[in-house]
Amino acid sequence: MAVRATVSRFPIDSDAQEACGIPWGLTVTPFAAKDENGQAPVYGSDGHLLPRCENCYAYFNTYCELDQWAWNCSLCGTLNGLSSEAIARYSRPQSCAEMMSSFVDLEFPLEGSEEEILHARPVYVAAVDLSSSEEFLELTKSALQAALEALAPESLFGLATFSHKLGLYDVQGPIPVVKNVFIPQDAEGTLPIELEDVMPLLQFLAPVDTCKDRITSALETLRPTTSWERTPPGTGQELNGVLMGGRGFGMAMEALCNYLGSEYGNTFALARVFAFLSGPPDHGPGQLDTRRYGEQYASKGEDADRALLPEQTPFYKDLAAVAVQAGVCVDIFAVTNEYTDLASLKFLSIESGGSLFLYSNTDDSTLPQDMYRMLSRPYAFNCVLRLRTSTEFKPGHSVTASYFFQIILLRNFIYQFLLLTSFSLLLQYGHFFPDPQYENVQHIICCDSYATYAYDFEFANNVGFSRHSSEQPMVQIAFQYTVVVPPEELPGSELLSSSRGKHSIKRRLRIRTLQYGTARNLNELYDGVDPEVVLSLLVHKVILASLEEGVREGRMLLHDWLVILTSQYNEAFNLIQYKNGSSSITGQLDVTFSQCPQLQPLPRLVFALLRNPLLRFHEEGVHPDYRIYVQCLFSALEPSSLHRAIYPVLTSYSTPDKQAYPRHSLSRAALITSGSPIFFLDAYTTLIVFYSSTADPSLPFPPPHDCLLRSTINKLKQERCITPKLIFIRGGQDDASVFENYLIEEQDVNGTGLTSVMGFVSFLEDITQSVLEYMK
Repeated sequence: MAVRATVSRFPIDSDAQEACGIPWGLTVTPFAAKDENGQAPVYGSDGHLLPRCENCYAYFNTYCELDQWAWNCSLCGTLNGLSSEAIARYSRPQSCAEMMSSFVDLEFPLEGSEEEILHARPVYVAAVDLSSSEEFLELTKSALQAALEALAPESLFGLATFSHKLGLYDVQGPIPVVKNVFIPQDAEGTLPIELEDVMPLLQFLAPVDTCKDRITSALETLRPTTSWERTPPGTGQELNGVLMGGRGFGMAMEALCNYLGSEYGNTFALARVFAFLSGPPDHGPGQLDTRRYGEQYASKGEDADRALLPEQTPFYKDLAAVAVQAGVCVDIFAVTNEYTDLASLKFLSIESGGSLFLYSNTDDSTLPQDMYRMLSRPYAFNCVLRLRTSTEFKPGHSVTASYFFQIILLRNFIYQFLLLTSFSLLLQYGHFFPDPQYENVQHIICCDSYATYAYDFEFANNVGFSRHSSEQPMVQIAFQYTVVVPPEELPGSELLSSSRGKHSIKRRLRIRTLQYGTARNLNELYDGVDPEVVLSLLVHKVILASLEEGVREGRMLLHDWLVILTSQYNEAFNLIQYKNGSSSITGQLDVTFSQCPQLQPLPRLVFALLRNPLLRFHEEGVHPDYRIYVQCLFSALEPSSLHRAIYPVLTSYSTPDKQAYPRHSLSRAALITSGSPIFFLDAYTTLIVFYSSTADPSLPFPPPHDCLLRSTINKLKQERCITPKLIFIRGGQDDASVFENYLIEEQDVNGTGLTSVMGFVSFLEDITQSVLEYMK
């Protein structure tokens, strides 16, 4: 469990919080195997016996004061008695994980029979779009072959297809057999027959270890739906009394969730559906009107950047609730360059704990690698996440974006200021969702080791933290989760003869308790800023603002946040003064935060975020589906990865085996002045090796597989949650535009709603003028 706060020392009170201008919060990656410092948890048992505070329900931890009969809660200070069982337990402190570390992972007893616990079978279902091309199906087949290699042998696998009909494959016999049921054209229609009546679920789900070859044979039979099999929707043509359509994705997903839900808790504890989609659903329930994307908005006077972000139908959000109830996690793999309205479809994946992938074409798609990578890493499911704090402060509540904005009237114009108060984009997106009964409890359907969540903090009252108390701010994060454990990871005593080779379900409780200091002044607070975590919270805020108010509003808010932060920093360091009580300002304005190294990256990060597709305008060529994909990706990345995705890391090499400089600014000037022949750019989703046009021709191109640069690339690829594209470019011979597009510090930054500016230097000049206007 990795936890990173925006500031290492918390603000002393609400006045200090508002004066600093820095978001106050943290990010947490609950299923990360180690903490942010590389330390693993201490493992133990009997998590259900861990004492809890009678007042705030926090768990006992190493920061609690313990005597023979009682303990004081480190979060709220309540004195709690100890049971006789706990007294006996803590008489042997070295045998208790919670007495040895503030970061523990404890086994938790599972409800259910021994048979259910010891014979868990992971279930995976592929739903393949046949209203597609041969190239799409070949790519999908390759991806599913990679998936079969990654799945545990005991897994159950089902193959389904959809177009104007839904097909279920029986692969357990000598020859693959498919049974189809037609999907009604009507958006309010239902399937004429239940899937259980078409094919019993246990006949549909085949063991991978005994049926892998037959599954492969079934994949080879997949063919696109031909033109004579279907006609465009609305033509009125019928075949055998059934109106033929195109892509009945919505009905297919709803039917599969209900189908799998019939055995939820019996055959499986969690099922994952891989939905391969080649275009927008246009048939039956859940069909989407893609005509909303195009020039019609210009004629209606609507803002495309705002209108294309919200969903057009609640169908997929409602379907996500069905999936959650059925214990089904849906991953959507969209391979298309046409408008598919991912703004509507995204809820089915992210609210069910799945992922959303977008590939613009089949030629250079990394879909097979992403499938293998996703299924090879461990994941937890049926998770509950709870964050508790000491009594002086609390996690912010989720509110609509309108609550984030405070209109501040200035002399010449109005700023819209992004308040640094409570938010949770993840609640908006459904990566986690709140418990309907308990405050600050979130449920996560499926969670891997990369999934990251964010919290804002706010003071519970006007007092803040005591300046003279020895008690420090405390945060405790509890993560209860379930995993499917392979037999080789089970202790010998648990590996019964009847269960050898079987997977088992394990319920665990992971707890992390942290203590933070308080900043005595703004200088101390600024010195403890973590710019990567600040960027994470800013990204969540501007995405939420974009969804509520449009991209233009998100850009304005980000720009104005930097203006206000710069103003507050200059006042805190007394860099400017007001002349004779008037509004005239004397002194040198510092917009680069030269006196505070921890703040210095922020102007560049804000500048880069304004250049990112997340906040660029529709007319600049940003496809609305790609914007939605980026929103979903960025909202789940841990801070260091998000930093690379927003402001890529540019490194230079003198030879493929010798690094020259570890980091350059993203400008042509940096390339020229470094004098290095080789540059490596890491933009998280893309890796580029660029040889300058002046590089010695004797340098091997591309870099040899056994060199330092290649080793670095391979290591980075292994650490990613998705497969980055690797591009090699030789300057002067190849098209270098892909690489040059990342040199953003010399490119235009348009559409801030203020004035158009050129490059990073001009951006800082604009911030300077805006700060002067704000401070008058």
